[in-house]
Amino acid sequence: MHSRFRSDRRLTTRMGITLFLLGLLYVAFVAALIVLLKSWVLVVVIAAALLGAQYWFSDRIALYAMHGRVVEREEYPELHAVVDRLCALADMPKPVVAVSGMDMPNAFATGRNPDHAVVCVTTGLLRRLEPAELEGVLAHELSHVAHKDVAVITVASFLGVIAGLIVRFAFYSQLFGGGRRDQNTAAVFAAVMGVAAAVYAISFLLIRALSRYRELAADRAAAQLTGRPSALASALTKVSGDIARIPTEDLRTAQAFNAFYFTPALGREPGIARLFSTHPSLEQRLDQLGRISAELGEAAAPGGA
Repeated sequence: MHSRFRSDRRLTTRMGITLFLLGLLYVAFVAALIVLLKSWVLVVVIAAALLGAQYWFSDRIALYAMHGRVVEREEYPELHAVVDRLCALADMPKPVVAVSGMDMPNAFATGRNPDHAVVCVTTGLLRRLEPAELEGVLAHELSHVAHKDVAVITVASFLGVIAGLIVRFAFYSQLFGGGRRDQNTAAVFAAVMGVAAAVYAISFLLIRALSRYRELAADRAAAQLTGRPSALASALTKVSGDIARIPTEDLRTAQAFNAFYFTPALGREPGIARLFSTHPSLEQRLDQLGRISAELGEAAAPGGA
């Protein structure tokens, strides 16, 4: 690792295991589609093209989907100044800076590596947070870039997205065109739908297990880099509280991208959705930041004596 963000071996191990398991799942998925559809050239070409597009253009896709646009220093000088300061402190390349016009307070990072990354904040976040709180959030997002877990979660999400699209395609194709197919074709479509559904479910669980840990790792790294875990805790509390007051129906579009957000877009009563959240609970995150704050305080005490 080339930045000053503290390396996290447990995060690296989890990313490696997740990618390995998803790789096996991907190979099995493609093989099952080849057997069922009997057209290996078509399946391999489409799968490779979609994976390549997801890897190379993930930052543009994410920005477009979340209404973000790249902003220059002249437009947002204070935002650029914070990113500049943190990148200098972390000794890492400065990512592209973007702003989303959404009022929902949040932030996300995307990109295939630290040299091709984007950090985006919403106007709702900029309006609500104090400078120290904004610094904590941006340090959290930059840590995702430095640890390269943002690239891993992007690639990992690909398989679930493709499986989900196939399930939808098979469902609507069977629903609206079932009368024009013979029984063998219907059986193949049912099998494809079953395989895709199983792949989606497995990738869903694997991604969430990795995502929850990487959020805790980013909180730790940000708190240690800035030396102000209390500011990050304050931002978490403020952002989570404001999002919880937004009606759930207004958050539905944003929820598809929860794995990338600083905090998930969950409404007043998340219910069972909390069990499958991409993020640990607010209580877990605040408890960890409280422990880091105590550790930093204990470490600083001898120096001040």
